[in-house]
Amino acid sequence: MNKENNIRNIAIIAHVDHGKTTLVDAMLRQSRIFRDNQQVDERVMDSNDLERERGITILSKNTAIQYKGININIVDTPGHADFGGEVERVMNMVDGVLLLVDAVEGPMPQTKFVLKKALERGHKAIVVVNKIDRPHARPDEVVNTTFDLFVDMGASEEQCEFPIIYASGLTGSSGYAPDELTPSMEPLFETILEYLPGPTVDSEGPTQMQATLLGFDEYKGQIVIGRLNRGTIRRNQPLLLMTANGENKQVKVGQVFTHQGLDRVEVEEAFAGDIIALTGLGKVGIGDTLCDPNHPDALPPIKVEEPTLRMMIGINTSPFAGQDGTYLTSRKIRERLYNEAEKDVALRVEDTDSADNFLVSGRGELHLSILIENMRREGYEFQVSKPEVIVKLINGQKYEPFEQVEIEVSSEQQGAVVELLGKRKGQLLDMTVLDSGNILFVYKAPSRGLLGFRLQLLTATRGEALMNTLFAGYEPYAGEMETHEFGSLIAWEAGTATTYALHSAQERGQLYITPGTEVYEGMVVGQHIRENDLEVNVCKKKHLTSIRRATAEEALRLDTPRQLSIDDALEIMKEDELLEITPKTFRLRKKYLAKNERARYQKQKKYEVQPD
Repeated sequence: MNKENNIRNIAIIAHVDHGKTTLVDAMLRQSRIFRDNQQVDERVMDSNDLERERGITILSKNTAIQYKGININIVDTPGHADFGGEVERVMNMVDGVLLLVDAVEGPMPQTKFVLKKALERGHKAIVVVNKIDRPHARPDEVVNTTFDLFVDMGASEEQCEFPIIYASGLTGSSGYAPDELTPSMEPLFETILEYLPGPTVDSEGPTQMQATLLGFDEYKGQIVIGRLNRGTIRRNQPLLLMTANGENKQVKVGQVFTHQGLDRVEVEEAFAGDIIALTGLGKVGIGDTLCDPNHPDALPPIKVEEPTLRMMIGINTSPFAGQDGTYLTSRKIRERLYNEAEKDVALRVEDTDSADNFLVSGRGELHLSILIENMRREGYEFQVSKPEVIVKLINGQKYEPFEQVEIEVSSEQQGAVVELLGKRKGQLLDMTVLDSGNILFVYKAPSRGLLGFRLQLLTATRGEALMNTLFAGYEPYAGEMETHEFGSLIAWEAGTATTYALHSAQERGQLYITPGTEVYEGMVVGQHIRENDLEVNVCKKKHLTSIRRATAEEALRLDTPRQLSIDDALEIMKEDELLEITPKTFRLRKKYLAKNERARYQKQKKYEVQPD
């Protein structure tokens, strides 16, 4: 085994919105991979449309820069715990990490999650205190809190002796002290070369590589990305593919690529320690091993934490089915879901007793909503059920997932936080008064109680609350809880919504639709002001009279309807509701559209015996 000193493989990890992608932008610009006259977008690594719209990283992506003749492979990872599967598998590819911490906020819940995964792999870390130019920056306190976090996560003495770089990714400056920044990233580059090790590999041994990321190209087919652990790989080289389920098959390498900036550069041969991309291998799964046919040696499969949330995805059964979508059948939906499960190791897809429905399990609401949004944009039409937590039976006792919840709110709004989390079986762990005068609450609460909690919290605190969550493990079932305070307004007939009817209906609650919207019986058109559901006629027209003016209906004033996103709809929907998804729109509806069927369902639910 020997150490490759001309390569550094690093991952950038941080909490959401602490500036990972912006820092990578600055590193790329200063490594001169772009021409002087080249037009480059901000957050150039966020290539996915959803990433740009939401301002978060969803998919891990890698790039490479040259500094003093050394190739630095950089992997930009997601910061949200729902995409922890991306972080967990990326740790197999790298030898060190840059931990970004906001100079004002300090370490946040999901900083702990990503750091824990890096430390478990034994990686060294460089702490980058980013956004140092923000007003109210407190670098000394942030560094002390970060050190405490390393200790709490069980870091070794060597890992706790981390170097610190102060930086502003936006201005592209960095330095060894908060008040001594240089107008370049040179101090960061130098620290990477000096502190983070090169990969320890067997460059003369038989070929071995594990598939860590997958890509797709219309012309090249599937692209397999991973770190070459030992040996070399050449164009047209025969290899043995050893899958995670024990199957072996002969494959042949098409093209071999290394990374240079944002581009893949084709090479004749790649060497141990580098992060490379291969084509022509056919169907390869995450965690599969590619090795020398004469030396079959499979690497351990990539392990990720189990999903905590699941939902049913099936074909659209509403009266409006088939109007918008391109892919409608269960065969197409099944194919798409299983393809996603091959790329996303944190996602689970299972067939059910019905050929039209599939059980999809993920790490959280955001994880599942991103999948739904991507399928919708690709032309799929389907319906989903309310997300529910995955309950385990251990030694005859029910266990459910719990989360650590951190909520920052002004002192005037603290009562609302305590009341809302009290109803959801939340346990107060800590309460701190911050320098800003705000109060930071730390709770432990069942994940079940947090479904739909975010919207209620924002409403109760007038949008002032900041909330972060982190999976805290499985604990004994917390008992029954009431999480829905309001019922739904349900359309009782099919037709077109009118201003006259909506004006009457808005007195009963908050509407989701506007005049002219096509509705069907059983469709949810708003939120009731009371706990029970209420059927309303939103298609009623004013009776004609001999003195009726043509503009009489226009004089009625309607409140602005509530504009729901898919994330919002998943939060507010109830157990007896479905979310209909099409490429052009989405609608909340009852599982049973007819009034008599809904009454029968409610009666059956009322008298069914609850399990112990």
